[in-house]
Amino acid sequence: MTTQMNDNRFDEAQLQEQFDATIEAKDRIEPRDWMPEAYRKTLIRQVAQHAHSEIIGMQPEGNWISRAPSLRRKAILLAKVQDEAGHGLYLYSAAETLGTTRNELTEKLVAGKQKYSSIFNYPTLSYTDVGTIGWLVDGAAICNQVPLCRTSFGPYGRAMIRICKEESFHQRQGYELLMTMMRGTEAQREMVQESVNRFWCPALMMFGPPDDNSPNTEQSMAWGIKTHTNDELRQKFVDMSVPQAEALGVTFPDENLKWNEERGHYDFSTPNWDEFWSVVKGDGPCNAQRLAHRKRAWDEGAWVREAALAFAENQAAVEPTTAEEAAK
Repeated sequence: MTTQMNDNRFDEAQLQEQFDATIEAKDRIEPRDWMPEAYRKTLIRQVAQHAHSEIIGMQPEGNWISRAPSLRRKAILLAKVQDEAGHGLYLYSAAETLGTTRNELTEKLVAGKQKYSSIFNYPTLSYTDVGTIGWLVDGAAICNQVPLCRTSFGPYGRAMIRICKEESFHQRQGYELLMTMMRGTEAQREMVQESVNRFWCPALMMFGPPDDNSPNTEQSMAWGIKTHTNDELRQKFVDMSVPQAEALGVTFPDENLKWNEERGHYDFSTPNWDEFWSVVKGDGPCNAQRLAHRKRAWDEGAWVREAALAFAENQAAVEPTTAEEAAK
């Protein structure tokens, strides 16, 4: 799209027409392009929620860094948590191109005015959960995020390319950890099954509410922000996960989970949406703990942000400001 926001040759109707044509052609909207305010607000909400999820998502696994069973496992987990921090920074940067700042977004998060993925409000009770999160949670994230590589907003789509590659690696790491435990003792195999039992339903909820109760899906798909509905992605995740579970040697806690020859997909039980909405509204097992930890880190890091800003301002004041001065 080539029409700039400050191009006064077009009235808003013409700008809207060109925006619609760009979406229809499945082309990209870039930050300096004109866009409807509702489109901008929807993107800020979605990208911010995604960024917050990456940062909050460091907590459940970070809980086990100091208690990893070996130096190799600790190094793997440290690398993964570091990757999640990077994902958050990519996404905050994408959100900033929409006219907001990461300070504003973080302040809204700690004030409870913006959300993050419900899955991170569940506790990690054993090191096995690190593997289960890698397999199921990152697996669900991959199903949800790969289509976002083709989202209509350029910075978001480009950020997702690298994020998805790293998430795929995280999923393989998690699966490898569980496979190693399944080759161990009976107690270890029981730990894997117990962990899978706890995370299966919350993982299904990661895709959001069912399509008939998702207020943003229809418009987001019309704008090309999303390319698949919540239920389509949830079904894809189930179809992908069942064969993996069979290879791993675990089962999912769903007596209705079975192959439907007519549909060509697995049937599965409806998630507990009352639990989902309770967690979204702040009443999950770890909601208060996650936000309190994030707020504490934000408050205690204020001096670092202030020092970095002062340093940048000082550098700008003393460095040559023109090519002529630099050449002297």
